[in-house]
Amino acid sequence: MSENASEAAIDRFAQRAVTPTAALTGALAVAWGWYVVAAPLDSVQGIVQKILYVHPPMAFSAYAGFFVTALGGGLYLWRRDAQWDRLAAAAAEVGVLFGALMIATGPIWAKATWGKWWSWDLRLTLTLLLFLVYLSYLLLRSFTEGSEQVARFSAVYAILGLAVIPLNYFAIDLAGGRSIHPENVERESFGPGMGLPFLLGVLTSLAAFLHLLARRLVIARLQHEVAERDAAAGVDTWDT
Repeated sequence: MSENASEAAIDRFAQRAVTPTAALTGALAVAWGWYVVAAPLDSVQGIVQKILYVHPPMAFSAYAGFFVTALGGGLYLWRRDAQWDRLAAAAAEVGVLFGALMIATGPIWAKATWGKWWSWDLRLTLTLLLFLVYLSYLLLRSFTEGSEQVARFSAVYAILGLAVIPLNYFAIDLAGGRSIHPENVERESFGPGMGLPFLLGVLTSLAAFLHLLARRLVIARLQHEVAERDAAAGVDTWDT
C-alpha cells in the first residue's frame, strides 16, 4: 500500500487529539454522571429508565465508528493511501467496542420491562447483525492483514456493511407496529429534567469515541513503522 506526504496530517491529528479528547471526555463524564443521578425517576419504569442515558449514546458511537470505517475504506479505494486503511481498521475496532456495550446494556432494560433478556425483535436482530458484520470485518483483517488486496476487499465490505445502519435505525418503522422495542428517541420522549442528561450522555460517548480512535491511530502508526523496519531488515514478523 502506498504512502505519501499527506499521510502525516492524519497521524499528527491523532497524536495531538489524544490529550484534549481525554480531558473533554473526563469533563463531560463528570457532568453526565452528575445530571444522571439528579435526573427525576420515570413514573412508570422507575430507575431502570436511566439506562436511556447510556444505551442510545453507545449506539450513536457505534454508528459513528462504522460510518468512519466505511469513509476510511472509500478514501482508501480512491487514494490508495495506507493511512485511510488504518483509519478504517481503527474506527471498526472502536465501533465494535461501542457496539458490544450497546448490546450489553440493552438487555438490562429488556429484563426489567419485558421480563426477558432478549427477544428476536426486528430492531434487536438487526442490531446484532450490524455488530456481527463489523466484528467479521475485524476477524477478516486479523487473519489476512497486510496486503493491498485485503485492504481493498475490507474497504468494499465496510461500505456495503454500512447499509445495515439505516435498516437498524428505521427497523421500528419497517416493522409496521409489530416491534416491541421502544420508538427512536425524539425531543418529545423526554420528561422534565431528562433531556440534558441524555444529551450529555451522547456527547460523552462521542468524545470517548474520538479519544479511543485517536489512541488507536497512534498505535496503528507505530505498528506500521515497526512492520516497515522489519521488512527493510528482512525480518519475518511471525518470528519476533
